[in-house]
Amino acid sequence: MIQVNQHPYDALTPDRVLDAVESIGYWSDARIFPLNSYENRVYQVGIEEGQPLIAKFYRPDRWSRDQIAEEHSFTQALQDAHIPVVPPLANEAGETIHWLDVSGNDSEVEKVGFWFALFARKGGHAPELDNLENLYVLGRTIGRIHLLGATRAFDNRPDLDVTGFGHRSREFLLQGRWLPNHYASDYQQVSAELLTLIEQRFASFPDLNRIRLHGDCHPGNILWRDDAPHFVDFDDCRMGPAVQDLWMLISGDHNQQRLQMAEIIEGYEEFKPFDRRELSLIEPLRALRIMHYSAWLARRWQDPTFPLHFPWFNTESYWMEHLMELTELRSAIQAEPLRLDHNY
Repeated sequence: MIQVNQHPYDALTPDRVLDAVESIGYWSDARIFPLNSYENRVYQVGIEEGQPLIAKFYRPDRWSRDQIAEEHSFTQALQDAHIPVVPPLANEAGETIHWLDVSGNDSEVEKVGFWFALFARKGGHAPELDNLENLYVLGRTIGRIHLLGATRAFDNRPDLDVTGFGHRSREFLLQGRWLPNHYASDYQQVSAELLTLIEQRFASFPDLNRIRLHGDCHPGNILWRDDAPHFVDFDDCRMGPAVQDLWMLISGDHNQQRLQMAEIIEGYEEFKPFDRRELSLIEPLRALRIMHYSAWLARRWQDPTFPLHFPWFNTESYWMEHLMELTELRSAIQAEPLRLDHNY
């Protein structure tokens, strides 16, 4: 039996990728090109009569079928509202989630395989975040996404919260003894203090409005073409505060960030009001993302592609820099949060 949990994608050979695409009714020309993706496996597959397609194979045991269905339903609803996203393609039966069996047996108990979906290929480049007009347009588009996202909640996908991103990440690293002994004690103290500050900040918003988000809205998940942003890869969509989809678009010193965020929010509020109190969640959300990222690398370290592409992880220098970063974030959360001038 294939040990998918140990090496999840060993069984995902090129022939099986092509078989999966052709099982949905597309005749491949046998051209297959792997795309950059670590959590899942994503391929561009050539089609004999048509443009190449993108085939995405979900990591086993990460999302349930119902959770994947919510991702697909959300992106389809966004496209139906003429918002530039890339939803999965449906087959003749209207299905967007498909199953590739790689177990090689008929036993229902021992079936091993992958949920997968097909997408149209869309070109583009990352947006120029130093262009204020681009930020304004990004804000308008995210405002439209959030306007629809706020109409209902996810039933199955998780929230972006301190427990999942913070405490569980910390516990995984400490219990797995990932940190060198001489850093473990300092990490335990700094991370505990950091999480206390984050919890206090979130607790100050008992009326915090959580909506359906893209969830991982960094520039790499935005394709700029035809003078407009196109949002891709909703794999991490979840419930959370609106500012989660905004803060990764700003950078630089405090004044630069204030100017950039002002442009984003000006565009955003053409479609949806933005609660400016959420700006004080930027540093807590940044800290949660960094803690989650370290634990994510550790959780995936048995996947051979991770040591290959992240050779700097789990080194002495990595943990030293990670501890310093958490220390700086602790100070940043205690400092004055980003605020917009009253003119904005």
